[in-house]
Amino acid sequence: MNIVIFHNPNCGTSRNVVRIVKDAGYTPNVVAYLKAGWSVTQLKTLFSTAGITAREALRVSKTSAEEMGLTAPDVTEQQLLEAMTIHPILVNRPFVACKGQVRLCRPSGKVLSLLKQWPPAPYAKEDGSLLIDVNGVPVKGA
Repeated sequence: MNIVIFHNPNCGTSRNVVRIVKDAGYTPNVVAYLKAGWSVTQLKTLFSTAGITAREALRVSKTSAEEMGLTAPDVTEQQLLEAMTIHPILVNRPFVACKGQVRLCRPSGKVLSLLKQWPPAPYAKEDGSLLIDVNGVPVKGA
């Protein structure tokens, strides 16, 4: 199964998603989007397939989105998309694409819905909190 993860290695949630996918036995194509950057067309396709807007994908915490005025209600989708291409950190992460689907995997446990096989149970995230319990059931909210 072809899995693409748009990844920021400085983000714990993003690192968890990459590790979950690898520990489940897959070899994902990991795209370091802060280095690779985005195009407006690429972001439109990604967000459309995920069923979200650019505003919903905007990362506000730990970015300059507010200082740039991007959280104002009159900012258009096009303005957000253009800002995201100039400042890739403004795109929330991680996005995972596979099987014709795209998901913003926050929290990291959302990636499980895209995978046919999961890592062996019990399974914990890097902070030690359980993602999959001893019975192989995803922990709610993880």
